[in-house]
Amino acid sequence: MRRRNYCCLIAVAMALILFIMFMCGAISSHASVSRSHADFSVHGRALYKLDTSWPRKPEVFSGQVFAVAVNHLQGRVYVAQRGDGVPKVLVFSTDGEFLQAWNTSTLEMPHGMFLANASANPSVWITDVGNGPYGHTVKQYSPSGKLLQVLGSPGKAGSSLSPLQFDQPAEIFIHSSGEIYIVDGDGGMNNRLIKLSPDLQVLWMHGEKGQGLAQFYIPHSVAVDSFQRVWVADRGNRRIQVFNSVTGDWLGSWGSCFKDDAPYSVRFTPDQKYMVVAQLNTNQITLLEAPPIGIIGQCQVISTIQLAEDIKPHLVELDLKSADLYVAEIGAGQAQKFIPLTAAGV
Repeated sequence: MRRRNYCCLIAVAMALILFIMFMCGAISSHASVSRSHADFSVHGRALYKLDTSWPRKPEVFSGQVFAVAVNHLQGRVYVAQRGDGVPKVLVFSTDGEFLQAWNTSTLEMPHGMFLANASANPSVWITDVGNGPYGHTVKQYSPSGKLLQVLGSPGKAGSSLSPLQFDQPAEIFIHSSGEIYIVDGDGGMNNRLIKLSPDLQVLWMHGEKGQGLAQFYIPHSVAVDSFQRVWVADRGNRRIQVFNSVTGDWLGSWGSCFKDDAPYSVRFTPDQKYMVVAQLNTNQITLLEAPPIGIIGQCQVISTIQLAEDIKPHLVELDLKSADLYVAEIGAGQAQKFIPLTAAGV
């Protein structure tokens, strides 16, 4: 009888130990998941606050997150991710609800993404840097994930000769006029900035690799402001170059703000006061003062959001209605939402 009681005590003790180990593991796991939300700091003027409630089910992220696009009128957020056997696009509401996933086979390795024509007939444009039969292209999809149009030669890398034969196209920006801007060359043969008309005619192009004016080395992101200027994150040269959107003339460049890390993404806040830049290797989101019409001048850092180590912010997008900032993070495998402090009531 005594031996049986002893065995029972041992069994109970072992069960208790296993329970404690399980609970510790769960707490540790929860801490590792929430760390990317909590571990960040702001330097300079505080302009944004992290929305820790977005999205409501972060476990739906299942790959490396590369890009975000926002339909500010319909309240939809599109997140592009990579990985074997994962849906390439996840769709959320701006409130954080998970709505649907695109399980499309026509998309190999999404890189950049842009929501065009939000008011009338919205579509999602995605650059594909894959090397398979659908790669080296820019694709247009319906909001539900139906392939509508393909620009480029699927599966064939460009050689800097044909304007519409891409080699790892990095990002696309579509102006409200319907004019299209593409930066082509995420490490491939091409290093180009191309402007297309709405009917896909080449209006002007800068297409030389190098360090000189209007030359590029891995042009990674492009945005157009309200003053007819095109801003390009010239990643390999650690600078942002600026062009006249009508003529294509070179207007200037910013380099002094990017000595520690290259600019990966360029976007403007809806009021055009700030440029938002992602810097992947230093895990920073930098807000620069956006110059009004006239001289470009020198870049001035207003605020820096320092993210946790290995978050790796890649590309960003802003909600044109609320000014909410969405960050696609490769290292963390997630997208995060930051809200303006005025909207946060701070």
